[in-house]
Amino acid sequence: MIYSHYFKKVILFAFLAINIAFIFNNETALAQASTTFNPQSILRDALQWIDSLGSVGAIAFIALYIIATVAFLPGSILTLGAGVVFGVVWGSLYVFLGATLGATAAFLVGRYLARGWVANKIAGNQKFVAIDKAVGKAGLKIVLLTRLSPVFPFNLLNYAFGITGVSLQDYFIGSVGMIPGTIMYVYIGSLAGNLARIGSETQPTNLTIQWAIRIIGFIATVAVTIYVTRIARKALEEEVSNN
Repeated sequence: MIYSHYFKKVILFAFLAINIAFIFNNETALAQASTTFNPQSILRDALQWIDSLGSVGAIAFIALYIIATVAFLPGSILTLGAGVVFGVVWGSLYVFLGATLGATAAFLVGRYLARGWVANKIAGNQKFVAIDKAVGKAGLKIVLLTRLSPVFPFNLLNYAFGITGVSLQDYFIGSVGMIPGTIMYVYIGSLAGNLARIGSETQPTNLTIQWAIRIIGFIATVAVTIYVTRIARKALEEEVSNN
């Protein structure tokens, strides 16, 4: 229960930080959000505010992306919006930095607030301990493959890896798997040309690129499923043979 209490505090702080960031820039949007919470609308308004900041907008965007990632807010709106505000090249860079730093922050929250609890729970089960160690040793490959796959929810996965044996170094390096998807979504966002069209039915897209990333994601999903199954089976076989 104590970990749940701390986790709620982190989420509450993240939501509060986003509201403070542009509370004086869009009173109407905040008034609407107070009655009906709409994350996409709030983030879209935040992007408009960031667009008006000029040269410091990049720093504000990266900070917002970090907060949104930790707070389970939809990063897709920010990724698409980056294409409109910053263009494909710089937008992709800022999204990657924000997503990587945000994912690392969420990983550390999971590691230091929940890892100890998980370790205590599996301590008496040698099979689970063996699997956890095996996953930890193959952490880089697993993180890389899951980042390439759109099937695994980004925000949830950040916390999930924190309670596994995956090292921070492998987790951080494995974040490069986000690059293909990041560039694709930033590019699609740039086609909109206007923040008001982001996430709407009128937003233009590129089916060829979308299908390409889906195929890559499907292959990565199958690969990580087979890979994790194999190392888990191997860990169990070694545990049984040792006993």
